[in-house]
Amino acid sequence: MVLVVKIFELKEPVELSLVARKLKSFREEEPYGSGKETKKLTTEILEPKLEGDTFSAIFSKDFVISRYYKRGLVETVVTEEVPFWIKRYRGRLFLIVLAPSKARGVKKLLTNYVANRLSDIIFIKTGAIVETKITHETLKELHESNPHATKLIWFDNVDIPGVGKLALAGSGLADTKLYREYLEHGKLWYVVWEVAKRGLVVGVTRNVVVTLFSRSTVQEFIDFITAEILPIIE
Repeated sequence: MVLVVKIFELKEPVELSLVARKLKSFREEEPYGSGKETKKLTTEILEPKLEGDTFSAIFSKDFVISRYYKRGLVETVVTEEVPFWIKRYRGRLFLIVLAPSKARGVKKLLTNYVANRLSDIIFIKTGAIVETKITHETLKELHESNPHATKLIWFDNVDIPGVGKLALAGSGLADTKLYREYLEHGKLWYVVWEVAKRGLVVGVTRNVVVTLFSRSTVQEFIDFITAEILPIIE
């Protein structure tokens, strides 16, 4: 199964222990409906755990989904759960949010939504948790340091009229002349490469959405992100 995370950063100064206390105690309920049909929709933090420089938990939120059954509208309460990690790394606090699977058939909690809600809970305002980025130059270096490991490159900011993105894959990656030509017209947006020492195939975008295409556990994926991705975030 493909695993996808997006990485954010907590920009306001805060101790990880305080983050843990605020999130551990968070729970809110919202009434839905009226009379006997009133339901309580809950948003809460489940399975909070603070270990060393990492706080991990699950962001849980109830939704009501409506479907037609025999010409009638049937409402069902469903719960979406999104694991996340807040890690201290070299004096910075990063938020890693695991994107929900697309195969479950219920309303999806977007990683950006989770980041904004955590900002509300921790800092009582939005905007204290922000997106991160990896520069074009860093992705360029990542590819050029071992071109044979690269599986796919997408370029954006293309200055050719009518062309939004350019891609290199397969034999095109070995064509240095074509690669240099594309570099003259755009910037690296997305790179997929094989991490041989870990036996993983991984893709990463400049706004640090990381996709794992290989078979692995979630914890192994998070360990890879800590060791290989956090160090190259701008």
